[in-house]
Amino acid sequence: MRTRTLALAAASGAALLATAALPATAQNTARAANAPTRTEEGSVSAADLLAKVKSCSQISSGKYKTDSETAATVPVCGKNGAVFWKADLDVDCDGQTTTACNRGTDPWFQGDTAFHQSNGKPLNAEKLPYVVVPSSSSIWSYSSAGMKGGGVVAVIYGNKVEYAVVGDTGPSKIIGEASYATAKALGMNPDPATGGAESGVTYILFTNSQAKPIESHSAAVSLGDELAKQFVADN
Repeated sequence: MRTRTLALAAASGAALLATAALPATAQNTARAANAPTRTEEGSVSAADLLAKVKSCSQISSGKYKTDSETAATVPVCGKNGAVFWKADLDVDCDGQTTTACNRGTDPWFQGDTAFHQSNGKPLNAEKLPYVVVPSSSSIWSYSSAGMKGGGVVAVIYGNKVEYAVVGDTGPSKIIGEASYATAKALGMNPDPATGGAESGVTYILFTNSQAKPIESHSAAVSLGDELAKQFVADN
């Protein structure tokens, strides 16, 4: 985790220096290219969802770290029909070996995921937007909160909403991780070693939901849009 965080910081610094060296017109063009734009995945806007998670009713017994070397500052919060947290996004490439996700591209690569496709194979992090939840512990248990493999998640970054599924489990004391495909869809650098986001990511997990089959992103989007509308109406 430390290596990932330091690499991300170094890459961000290099990008800032490169932009600063450009003429004013080129700088504006570069900034415009990197600015988040609204995705039309679903009919509920990021602003409408974020308006419902401004306050936190903590349901976790403690708080999580975003990386192994940081302090534990992130609670899991409860709302009608969902749980949520606000954290960073570390890029997870675990699952099937692909061009973008393999032992050569990801120092932490593992060839399996906690939840599998309908054919029994691990999930494909390069193609499927999925979220990693902390393994159950005394801090919080995702299953006790009504979450399961394939559970639908609205991941929000800037003014973008990406629907994903619960696809993997991670360390029991760390939170804030999603697949390569999730990061890419949100406009982040999806590189598992240097990509992701250091903060500003909101994860809204709709309780007692399940996209079927788990590997169908269209199923997650369709169900997620329905649940997001209900979430906004009920909170």
